[in-house]
Amino acid sequence: MPASDPRPAHIGILTVSDRASRGEYEDRGGPAIQEYLSQVLSSKWVGKPIIIGDEQQEIEAAIKQLARDDACCLIITTGGTGPAARDVTPEATEAVCEKMMPGFGELMRKVSLDKVPTAILSRQTAGILGGALIVNLPGQPRAIAECLDAVFPAIPYCIDLIGGPFIETDEQQIVAFRPKKKK
Repeated sequence: MPASDPRPAHIGILTVSDRASRGEYEDRGGPAIQEYLSQVLSSKWVGKPIIIGDEQQEIEAAIKQLARDDACCLIITTGGTGPAARDVTPEATEAVCEKMMPGFGELMRKVSLDKVPTAILSRQTAGILGGALIVNLPGQPRAIAECLDAVFPAIPYCIDLIGGPFIETDEQQIVAFRPKKKK
């Protein structure tokens, strides 16, 4: 899409947490994602936040709703990526995606391992559902920014490739990679 694309990017922000969904715990992951996007995006966007429990069917339904009904070109999840029995966000993501994008998870784990050895326990992944890129992030706000800093340079171009709106970044924060066009 050209830089003059008037469509705002609809971005799903999906917090997966039993306690936050019941109101027992303040959702810090979703707001951390919104704050991050507010800092790095210079183009128009609309956030679509949802908080749900750690239930695979609920996660699958929320991803489908955000991708199809809400026309989100990007869905960022937070939570449910660890090894505990109720951590099923990657399984839900894989169940609904048409294509998996394993490089996102690989890079996020690599970056996180530089900070904490337990990052090897994280199972972040990413995939494509229709015109939406889904990226799973850990639940810790500090890890959210670290992971997004690593993968966000590739996200706008990926969204271009799947037919989404043209997303621009504040180059003082994140430089989006797009191949140079040959003349």
